[in-house]
Amino acid sequence: MGTSDTIRIGISACLLGQPVRYNGGHKESRLCSEILARHFEFVPVCPEQAIGLGTPRPPIRLVGDPANPRAVGVSRSDIDVTDALTAFGEKTARQLHDISGYILMQKSPSCGMERVKVYQENGYPAPSGRGLFAAALMKEQADLPVEEDGRLNDPVLRENFITRVFAYAEWQKLLRDGLTRKALIVFHERYKYQLMATCNEQYRLLGRAIAQNAATPLADFAPRYFSQLMAALRKPASRGSHSNVLQHLSGYLKRALTPSDKQELQHLIHQYRLGIVPLVVPMTLIKHHFRRNPVAYIQRQAYLQPHPEDLSLRNGL
Repeated sequence: MGTSDTIRIGISACLLGQPVRYNGGHKESRLCSEILARHFEFVPVCPEQAIGLGTPRPPIRLVGDPANPRAVGVSRSDIDVTDALTAFGEKTARQLHDISGYILMQKSPSCGMERVKVYQENGYPAPSGRGLFAAALMKEQADLPVEEDGRLNDPVLRENFITRVFAYAEWQKLLRDGLTRKALIVFHERYKYQLMATCNEQYRLLGRAIAQNAATPLADFAPRYFSQLMAALRKPASRGSHSNVLQHLSGYLKRALTPSDKQELQHLIHQYRLGIVPLVVPMTLIKHHFRRNPVAYIQRQAYLQPHPEDLSLRNGL
């Protein structure tokens, strides 16, 4: 990171408005260039340009086996950049070791994360491929939060991705500061309710692993723990699981609230569960009660504020 509080995110350069596409155009995402850019330092990359293809350039597409496709020219069979794109993805993953996430251009034969067309011998596409740069990047950095620009238009997927980015950045800082067993326990405690909201099974399993890890060398245990955590956080939380966490949190307030306060909070949690109000409504009230009745353990929970409030990410959940 450039500074201690700067979070860096890799991004397909065309999404920031850079004219690097095969036709000399771009695919600017206003969400990225205008909103997310206020909170993150973007590292723009265009794999096709980076491997020496000019702009404009003959377009490429994926062909062959969807699980192991090749990237060739659409109208020029002499162009095959399969190995070059894969090698550049591996190189980028190694060089950008300090990024905390990556936003990819959807449907691209180099950058598409999923559902990329892979053309068959009969001329018809199988819509199940992954861009070669993206595949190599995601293989090399399996824990890295990765998302496509189109999927970020979904408020649930957008909130999930940004939550994972901040968790990843926090872990990176922990490693830079020097990971200790105590620091690992504190980190896990901070993400317990976020984990409960996304995957209750992993919440139990990781809690048990943390409690029993004393005999395992930290250098072995910590990476395995973090991989399991990031895999669990990848699952978007549902209204039901969020409601369950809100009920757990409200239990810490049962002696502090009046009967009418309790009734109001329960009413809003129920309205949220039914889809009548967004998550921000009961969350705002419960945070208000915790400000008036602080509980140190709860104040440390990432779940209460996993990302900057002015991103308004929970308004659409």
